[in-house]
Amino acid sequence: MKRTIAWAAAIAATVTIATVTMADEGGGSRTTQLLKTTSSWNDIRYTAYPAGQPELTTVRMTIPANSKLNWHKHLMPNIAYIVSGQLTIEEQGTGRKATYRPGQAFAESVDNVHRGVTGNEPAVVIVTYAGAQGQPLSVPIPGEGKSGG
Repeated sequence: MKRTIAWAAAIAATVTIATVTMADEGGGSRTTQLLKTTSSWNDIRYTAYPAGQPELTTVRMTIPANSKLNWHKHLMPNIAYIVSGQLTIEEQGTGRKATYRPGQAFAESVDNVHRGVTGNEPAVVIVTYAGAQGQPLSVPIPGEGKSGG
């Protein structure tokens, strides 16, 4: 129980969700911050961005129902937003996992092997990567096949 409370407190300290009203001519703009964090979903702190010319990439992924992405890792921070379906992120070798549903965002880990697993319907996910020019978005783990995600 103490470990669960400590974990929840750590997440609350690093993740912020806020709604902000922005000034505009019509007076009705509204911005909802989906995620602000200094660590990934599995509590691994971000330490630096990759060296080189910064390059931001946003992709829309559609992952079939009842499927598993291959084990992979990322070399740069990225944030995913679930549009539809659900996605469970599993960390290789630890049994640690977390499930995200429509309207939720999560930060992926850097240099940590993981994969996504879908439920009974396809998952549509928008992912934004903060990398460097020429850097792959995802690195497959040898022996595990080509990766997506």
